[in-house]
Amino acid sequence: MAAICPLMIPGATTQGKPIEVNAPYDGTLIALVETADSKAVEVALQTADDLFKNRDQWLPAKQRLKILSKVMHLMSSKADQLALEAAREGGKPLVDSKVEVSRAIDGIKICIETLRTQSGKEIPMNINDGSAGRLAFTSHEPIGVVVAISAFNHPLNLIVHQVAPAIAVGCPVIVKPAGSTPLSCMRFVQILREAGLPEEWCQAAVVPDRDDATKLATDSRVAFLSFIGSAAVGWSLRSKLAPGTRCALEHGGVAPVIVSKDADLHTALPLLSKGGFYHAGQVCVSVQRVFAHESIAEELANGLTELAKKLVTGDPTLPETEVGPLITSGETKRIHSWVIEAVEAGAKLLCGGNMISPSCYEPTVLLDPPLDSKVMQQEVFGPVVCVSRFSEIDEAIETANSLPFSFQASVFSRDIDFAMRAYKRLNASAVMVNDHTAFRVDWMPFAGLKHSGMGIGGINYTMHEMQVEKMMVIRSPEL
Repeated sequence: MAAICPLMIPGATTQGKPIEVNAPYDGTLIALVETADSKAVEVALQTADDLFKNRDQWLPAKQRLKILSKVMHLMSSKADQLALEAAREGGKPLVDSKVEVSRAIDGIKICIETLRTQSGKEIPMNINDGSAGRLAFTSHEPIGVVVAISAFNHPLNLIVHQVAPAIAVGCPVIVKPAGSTPLSCMRFVQILREAGLPEEWCQAAVVPDRDDATKLATDSRVAFLSFIGSAAVGWSLRSKLAPGTRCALEHGGVAPVIVSKDADLHTALPLLSKGGFYHAGQVCVSVQRVFAHESIAEELANGLTELAKKLVTGDPTLPETEVGPLITSGETKRIHSWVIEAVEAGAKLLCGGNMISPSCYEPTVLLDPPLDSKVMQQEVFGPVVCVSRFSEIDEAIETANSLPFSFQASVFSRDIDFAMRAYKRLNASAVMVNDHTAFRVDWMPFAGLKHSGMGIGGINYTMHEMQVEKMMVIRSPEL
């Protein structure tokens, strides 16, 4: 019998219809999850708002540090279980889900380190007649109620990135996981409570009704919205936020890679393969558009093809699997239609291009797809890498910058001037040199620009955004 996950909103009941959580690989029913209706959403918001307004209930830093330390210990003891559950519900291969769990645990450690070392600053005074006899400094306070709306593709680590910073800085948080992958989120909230966090401080619920989800995000009691998901939804929510609500939006990209004629392909090819086919391409900074100098483009494309053909695609819970399923069969069909469109328009299909099953798609390499094809204009979010030729670097940069998306990019070259020109001229928040576009560690800034998002991710940066830097000015004749 499938497990039943109850609503994680203290004191709330719901008439919402439970949803099924099915394994994307084979459709197996994993669990039933209760959903929050409008009344449950209201209870969650009021509980969080009441908690924040009563400053006597705020958790002191030493208590938050103790809870987070316990969370690290509990997650480490449950790491194998967490990885298997994440692989099963989200489809990311077990080998990569284990890395995700390790990153999530380290994310808690980053929260602890940041909380222990952050400090305010002194504001210069006594430097003119107007500031004489005064001392000014700042300290940090939580911003208020945080609402976190998350995506499916990293079902544990994304939740940690959105929820743990809120807990660390002392904000009550309400988290809405993706309906397709809520179980890792629920497990993490259980761990928080097991570690000693009073349950009102972190409430979790799937909210399938769009109006109720919009209410949750845009209510005037919400001080900060953290949203990871589609650009259409994220930008729509931002336009409806209550006055004063801060937000961070993380959407997708169409990551460009520029490869010079002198690049070390022996090193570059495995990195491009990993960056393009990791989690079946369901990563917002996945390698998608590779612009290779015309003298090495076919060699690169053929080398990438050979690597793609060797990848093991299938059941994500098996240790040998390297590429898992797409999150839904609808995504598999969409990706296939985009590939067929590109091929019919003139792209050369070097490998892949077939649905292995309703949920799995072959790792696919396309050579010279038309620039106006969907695979070159929009985020594929699937295991498809496109290789295009260029003759001059500025030509590649111009094409790479031609889209309304801007996230991470990369350049492969042994020529420092070539690499620096790409770095200075690519529209991107980060440019990797001799590495793939999907590189990330959890303490670095991570930001989508233009249509790809706003605000800065990365755990320590998120903690900063979820706090107010509050100033005190003291006037004394002794100063």
